Amino acid sequence: MSIVRHFFQLAIVNILSNLMVPLAGLVDVAFLGHLSEIRYLAGVALATVLFNYIYWTFGFLRMGTTGMTAQAIGREDREGVVLIGLRNGLIALSLGLLILILQQPLRMLGFALLSATPEVKASGIAYYNALIWGAPATLLNFVLVGWFLGRSQSGKVFLLSAVANLSNVALNYLFIVRWGWQSAGAGLGTAIAQYLMLLVGAILVNREIPFGQMHQHPLKASLVRQILNPSELRAAFILNGEILVRTFALVSTFAVFTNLSSTLGTEILSTNALLLQVVTLTAYFIDGLAFATETLAGVFLGRGAIAQLTSLIWISGTASLSVGLLFAIAFILNPIPLFGLLTNHTAILRQISSYVGWLLPVLGFGAIAYMLDGYFLGLTAGRILRTSVLAAALLGFAPMAVVAWYFGNSHLLWLSLVLFMAVRAASLAVFVPRTLKNHSGEG
Repeated sequence: MSIVRHFFQLAIVNILSNLMVPLAGLVDVAFLGHLSEIRYLAGVALATVLFNYIYWTFGFLRMGTTGMTAQAIGREDREGVVLIGLRNGLIALSLGLLILILQQPLRMLGFALLSATPEVKASGIAYYNALIWGAPATLLNFVLVGWFLGRSQSGKVFLLSAVANLSNVALNYLFIVRWGWQSAGAGLGTAIAQYLMLLVGAILVNREIPFGQMHQHPLKASLVRQILNPSELRAAFILNGEILVRTFALVSTFAVFTNLSSTLGTEILSTNALLLQVVTLTAYFIDGLAFATETLAGVFLGRGAIAQLTSLIWISGTASLSVGLLFAIAFILNPIPLFGLLTNHTAILRQISSYVGWLLPVLGFGAIAYMLDGYFLGLTAGRILRTSVLAAALLGFAPMAVVAWYFGNSHLLWLSLVLFMAVRAASLAVFVPRTLKNHSGEG
């Protein structure tokens, strides 16, 4: 199979899988938004900020698993593929149980930092108290998705996404609309959906690696010893730690952008929030391409097929940049009709027309950054990813964001986000030539 065909086969399924997440989210928002009191929707939105930090922080479980698994596939190391899944699964289960143990202090700290009326906070806490019980399943699902992506099995990832999102919609309809459990029902529905996804994922894994026959497996004699191999665990923790820093810095940059927007007034906050929705929607598409890049980069590195990495970068880079620019141009040329689908406030639509041009550089540089992110994740080059995003946040975003805050200027705030994306793309691109000469993403 040609690299172009293989790339787009993976990418298309990944994009479809990714798009289920925001679509299911919109349906859930509609359920809550049609209740008699809006505080339930506001409470869920508030608690979601906390869960974004909790779960995004552990996103390394998906990312690290994909690259390591893909490289093992490239080396044709079947035992290594199994061990990576089991080892990262053990880490995920341990972290999930730790979250459950610490759920009360996490809730107290999180809601102490979040601002809202007592009624909204009460709704948010009810959502949190139900959803938190899904933590072990959610983190294990990160590993499952990463493991299947690393094995180029995007169809199974699509199936898991369908199970999670469709069951989430069905359960939330039952719990919220039919039974009137409001925000607590939304949390419970999402938690149960994660366990259903985990169950289907375990069945899929068991069909390939029957755990009931593990006593006959060549790994069996030293399975526990190999899973707990100190050097392998250390390597996994180092990579995961570097990806954790990268993800935390990324999430924090967008959180600071939103917080600074709020200091500039409700209209600017609303305008920037809608523009960020476009950035997020585009990211779901580009991430599908980045996941395919991640898988193939890991496989090619594992095979030692370094020459194919060059072709992969050109194919993925061209596709990613095209998607980013097409989304930006579409919204720049048609701001009123497209944003009119999201709001009917004329004042906000007027503001958007003044700021929509910033989507072009943000999504242009962002597309390259997202693609290279996937490339280096496939190479398990955690140090490069960590260094890049810290440089982008501290040298690209932060100085101009401070200037924007000082002058109270939203255009300067968007410039800070452009600089963040540009520095991130450039700092990753600098390391690409080194990876094409060596057999290690770290150079």
